[in-house]
Amino acid sequence: MPQTITKGYKALLAEAEAKVKTLSVEEAQALSGRDDTVFVDLRDPREREREGKMPGAFHCPRGMLEFWIDPESPYAKPVFQEDKQFVFFCAGGWRSALAAQVAQEMGLKPVSHIAGGFGAWKKAGAPFEEPEPRKG
Repeated sequence: MPQTITKGYKALLAEAEAKVKTLSVEEAQALSGRDDTVFVDLRDPREREREGKMPGAFHCPRGMLEFWIDPESPYAKPVFQEDKQFVFFCAGGWRSALAAQVAQEMGLKPVSHIAGGFGAWKKAGAPFEEPEPRKG
C-alpha cells in the first residue's frame, strides 16, 4: 500500500511564504554588496557550475543548513553567527522559502528569500558570474 502524504509541498511552501519575508529581485538587488547583508546560495555545486553564481554570495548547500547555523554543531560556520541579515536563494525560490523558514525558526534573524530564486535574478539582468567553461 502506498504512503499517504498528509501535507504536500504546496502546503509547506504556503506556510513558509506566510512566515518569511519574500523579496523581489529589485529589493534583493538593493541589498547586494552591503556589509550588513549575507546572500546565501542553497543550490548544489552542479547547479552553480551550470548556471553561474551571484557575486559575493556564501555557498551553503541546502543539506547542510541546519548544521552550519547551529553554533553547537561541529559543522557550525562563523558567518551564521554574525549580526547581519540573511537573504536565501536557490534556483527557483522553493528551497529558499523552506530554508529561510527553518533558519528563522532556529533563531536566525532577519531572514528573507528571493522570489523566483537565481533564475529570476538572472532573468532580471542582475549581476552574476558566468559559469566557468568545463575543462577537458
